[in-house]
Amino acid sequence: MIRIYKSNVDGFVDKIEKIEKNCWIDLVSPSIEEIDEVSNSTGVEKELILKMLDEEEIPRIEVEDNSTLIVIDTPIIEEKSKYSTLPLGIIFTKKDYFITISSRKFELLKMFKRGKIKNLRTEQKSRFIISLLLENAKLYLKYLRKIDDRIDEAENDIHSLSDNGELISMLSIEKSLVYFITSLKENKKIIEKISKGNTIKMYEEDIDLLEDASIENEQAIEMANIYREILSSVSNAYESIISNNLNTAMKILTSITIIFSVPTMISSFMGMNVPLGILGTMKYSAFILLAASGALSIIIAIILKWKKLL
Repeated sequence: MIRIYKSNVDGFVDKIEKIEKNCWIDLVSPSIEEIDEVSNSTGVEKELILKMLDEEEIPRIEVEDNSTLIVIDTPIIEEKSKYSTLPLGIIFTKKDYFITISSRKFELLKMFKRGKIKNLRTEQKSRFIISLLLENAKLYLKYLRKIDDRIDEAENDIHSLSDNGELISMLSIEKSLVYFITSLKENKKIIEKISKGNTIKMYEEDIDLLEDASIENEQAIEMANIYREILSSVSNAYESIISNNLNTAMKILTSITIIFSVPTMISSFMGMNVPLGILGTMKYSAFILLAASGALSIIIAIILKWKKLL
């Protein structure tokens, strides 16, 4: 899919039909025909665009003769409590074209398309790139806060562990944090390279904006590390509670087995074909044996309770 945008006088972007200079070309899982169209119109090599359809691409900066590729990782929500990251390719050319390439629709780019980023100028490529880096770092922070809320829910539900649902959910959260931390560190390298001024030409206002992006990205890294430590503590608590509940269940079952083994043992012995003496001739011998077995079971239960084994 290909969408083309260009800034208007109000500082927002309008959708246009044809590729022209100083426009923003957004490619989302494009077809071969769309890639050919963009390549022919902008002079960007097709191989450079095709690279970004690989979801395993890592953040980096790649400079060609007529264009520069910047790859960053942006966060996505796959399902509840499960987050991941995917690469977003940013290409700007010497012929005043700006291109973004992704394998799926990103919330990050939706904010730019829907006018949530004010004073956006598609012809100001340096400002556009830095704004993307800044909003990307803010999006990480937004998702990290959601992860923090989910960890709080897990802590509140720690007393009820009837199934493995919570543990599976926490495993997904931990996996998401690993993705976030790895991607944020790679994005940090991209910001540091851009800050040197060798990749894109920056103005004084751009430097301040890039510094904000760096701060937000660093804050996201710190938050992700903190939440991972908290999640580790919660996971350890879950494991301890599960182990304790298992020990308690085994202790109760063992005690019940001991208590009921006494009547079973007596009944088995009395059922043998052996002389029972006077007890065998008594009219109420069965009730006497039953009462004796019950009394012994109660005594054993009291002893186990006193020893805190029941």
